[in-house]
Amino acid sequence: MSIIKVENLSKKYIIGHDKTVNRAYHYYALRESLMHHARGIYQRLRHPLTPNRENTELEEFWALKDINFEIKQGDRIGIIGRNGAGKSTLLKILSRITEPTTGKITMKGRVASLLEVGTGFHPELTGRENIYLNGAILGMTRVEIKKKFDEIVAFAEVEKFLDTPVKRYSSGMYVRLAFAVAAHLEPEILLVDEVLAVGDAQFQKKCLGKMEDVSKEGRTVLFVSHNMDSLKSLCNKGLLLESGAITYDGDADAAINKYMASGLAHLEYADMKEYFRSDASFRLDNIKLQQAGKEGFVFCNSQPLELEFSYELYNDIQSFFINFDLLTIDGFKFFESFHNNGEKNKFIGKGKYRSRAFVDLYLLPPGKYEIRIAIGVFGAGDFIIKPLAFLIEVLAADPGTDNMLYGIRKNMSRINYPVKWDIQVK
Repeated sequence: MSIIKVENLSKKYIIGHDKTVNRAYHYYALRESLMHHARGIYQRLRHPLTPNRENTELEEFWALKDINFEIKQGDRIGIIGRNGAGKSTLLKILSRITEPTTGKITMKGRVASLLEVGTGFHPELTGRENIYLNGAILGMTRVEIKKKFDEIVAFAEVEKFLDTPVKRYSSGMYVRLAFAVAAHLEPEILLVDEVLAVGDAQFQKKCLGKMEDVSKEGRTVLFVSHNMDSLKSLCNKGLLLESGAITYDGDADAAINKYMASGLAHLEYADMKEYFRSDASFRLDNIKLQQAGKEGFVFCNSQPLELEFSYELYNDIQSFFINFDLLTIDGFKFFESFHNNGEKNKFIGKGKYRSRAFVDLYLLPPGKYEIRIAIGVFGAGDFIIKPLAFLIEVLAADPGTDNMLYGIRKNMSRINYPVKWDIQVK
């Protein structure tokens, strides 16, 4: 049974730009900025009823465009996409915080949302008063709220501050109480944005467990996050948004892998087809990243990652090589590896080959990494295929524990990292 149905949903914003400013190249010095604002104040005081529009250029921006999807009762949906893709706008519309420009939404049941710190609570009221206020907004009676009150307080761990106005809460306390209220007051639909990142790791794990419990009770969860580990552990389905449109709607693992694969474009590398071309000496046919026989871009650190290269050599080559480096997103190189162990004069005869590298991931802390690949012939610049990059994410086998070996990661570029190569004639 569908609990949410969205049809042809679009959201348009009107953005104003100053036509006198070349946005691509101009910048304001502080003096210019102060003069600009002072001039605007003077104009408004002199002509208070006449808006100054002659230097304003209006632009339409579609945050969402023709969105269509259905969600069934009990589904745990991960909403995935880069910043600006439209994720938060979608949740705000579903929460009725903002109105859509066009389209229709059908929702069944009570909706509780946790979209950003500061949403949903009255800052002047105490924690106790806000619990009852939020319950009343959800349509619950005082008796129903009272039954859940102790559970909410225990989960949020704010007993000492229940009678303190929430405006005096830290951001962590605020989020803990807000999530506890949203999750415990029995909404049929729970909407959660990236706000959980404010909490500590232990509380995030606690929240993920609660959202899973909520879904097992037949309620529906929509979860926006950039943490692929959290999405993978919680969600059974995924919506992938790009530039305000849905590019994938289906299995959560597939959605995550498609999102990670799109990291190629984010890193501004050329289209992969450019690399699968004939050269004077060899042809690269395919590259696969897989784990336990399953291709993807998100891998668990409990099993090896396999990089598979399929290629053909047209001639006997003395110094052919396949090389890859593994780096953090900020450019720190953990290690590099060559399929021939770096032997520059190793002979390899013409033919079709498959080379596979097996990389143990247990030393890597969870997070995003870049794999840079180079293939060519030593000393023959014309025959080197320029580096190709993949963006991957490594997940912990148990998100709640830390691997003791992570401590040596700062020195990984200086150690012989465990990579086993296997080369076969096809």
